[in-house]
Amino acid sequence: MLPAVVKLCCGISYPHLRSVAGLQRTAVAVIGQEITHLQRWGQIQHQMRAHTGVKSDAVEDYREESFTEAKREDLKPAPSKEDKLFFVQQGREAMRKALSMLEDEEGWKVEVTESDRDVIRSKVLPGARKVFRLEAVLEASVEELYDILFVRVEEMHQWNPSIQHIEVLKQVGPETMVTHEVSAETAGNLIGQRDFVSVRHSCKQKSGVYLGGAAVQLESFPPQRGFVRAEDGPTCIVIRPLDEDTRKSHFTWLLNMDVKGWLPRSIVNQALPRAQLDFTRHLRRRLTASATLG
Repeated sequence: MLPAVVKLCCGISYPHLRSVAGLQRTAVAVIGQEITHLQRWGQIQHQMRAHTGVKSDAVEDYREESFTEAKREDLKPAPSKEDKLFFVQQGREAMRKALSMLEDEEGWKVEVTESDRDVIRSKVLPGARKVFRLEAVLEASVEELYDILFVRVEEMHQWNPSIQHIEVLKQVGPETMVTHEVSAETAGNLIGQRDFVSVRHSCKQKSGVYLGGAAVQLESFPPQRGFVRAEDGPTCIVIRPLDEDTRKSHFTWLLNMDVKGWLPRSIVNQALPRAQLDFTRHLRRRLTASATLG
């Protein structure tokens, strides 16, 4: 969506997400598809409209494209129908709020510009908390990035040294999961080791893939001794194919995190964009390794 991933678990040089108008269409498309997913689980359409404000005729403007079904034997024990609805609603709402933040172009200021054209911008939210938006172009297709960042999220520690481990606690379905993530004790980590329990939600449209997420409370998994439990979200990642080369993707990551603890805000605001750049660097190495093996 992660210091851990600094999340993720949800396009740089991607001029302002291809304009505010493009994001508005994106938000409507994503929310429209989420309503369709929830209807599969027996939900009533007017309940979904009450949450999102999307009209039925707007939903019909977009064709659903389902993700490949995960292998049944690979799934964790399925939650109850009530839990399933709750987690899907949480993930969908996190996606909606995060896309709304990206859609609002007011107040963004450049924090970092890298030589490879990666750019991080920040905005101060009410309460003086900063959110960070990273934009990059990656040498990978949309499907490859979706597979690495969502389907195979439990393998993330293998290529990202800032993560100690990620475990799927609840597999709600192919589009939604609840994860526990622990950041690694690494040199130079100003924030220190944290853990996260988050709902991660995915949605696929013809225009690209959307990964959203937010912190969630689980009575069965309370804060662990020795860790400060940080909270993500709402946060999201938007992955779209590059127009002139579908083997490359625009990658946009909204990082919105409350690290908790007693750290000065100035230290947190230095550490989070650095963690985004580190994550992107490790992801590029992972993609290079895959290309070499392939």
